[in-house]
Amino acid sequence: MAVNKKIAFIGAGSMAEAMISGLITNKLAVPGQIIAANRMNTNRLLELKERYGIDIAASASDAVRKAEILILAMKPKDAEDALYAIRDSIGEQHLIISVLAGISTDHISCLLQSDAPVIRAMPNTSAAIGYSATGLAAGKYAEDHDLKQAEELFNCIGTTTCLKEESLHAVTGLAGSGPAYVYYLVEAMHQAASSLDLSESEARDLIAQTLLGAAHMLKMSGDHPRLLRQKVTSPGGTTEAGIQMLDQFQVKEAIESCVKRAAQRSEELGSLYTPPSAEGIV
Repeated sequence: MAVNKKIAFIGAGSMAEAMISGLITNKLAVPGQIIAANRMNTNRLLELKERYGIDIAASASDAVRKAEILILAMKPKDAEDALYAIRDSIGEQHLIISVLAGISTDHISCLLQSDAPVIRAMPNTSAAIGYSATGLAAGKYAEDHDLKQAEELFNCIGTTTCLKEESLHAVTGLAGSGPAYVYYLVEAMHQAASSLDLSESEARDLIAQTLLGAAHMLKMSGDHPRLLRQKVTSPGGTTEAGIQMLDQFQVKEAIESCVKRAAQRSEELGSLYTPPSAEGIV
């Protein structure tokens, strides 16, 4: 057990579950250290309690009072009401970690009317199996030791990259939404395999291992992805024929636009849920 503190999840959606699963599986925390609360879905809390053995709270404020580390994992549209509900329970002992897309640390501090340290994190759902790529950014009240504590939490469910807060929109578009892009690609590969008379199980094994091998090559070789692609692409060969089709349909441009649009949407969400006049006022 690496963290000797109670961890409260405010919000019980897929990201909260991915993190809970990762923390327990990787033995960073035991179930009794984790408490979850959400706005109204009691059945969801009971489901998490049964599946992971964690504690659940009758209200977010109750969860906050029992914990030192708070993970804000509600939907962005619910953040304002949720933060208003818990702000009287926030104390100097709390470290607040937000996984809310687009909502700044300044705005969180403003809504809580607190100078408690706030760290923003952008993990992805691969946290459930210990392979999240997480971006971290410290708010103005966070110290180095707060950021290190957040790193410890998120390193147990993958890798972390610390950067400036304004870069988190890019992290959201790239890594936060990234697994969905890969699954989208895999869907297409599955469909192609089916049309070529491969069974679903055969295709699944071949595609999964292909992706795993490519990921390891990218991480371990240190080569630029362009060079790795060129090494696979023999002139006049099968790979070149396939790449030519991707170029014909402008797949590279589509992927670039996809990532940029997701990052832009993160900025839009931030503008939607963060009134400009409220920034920086505590």
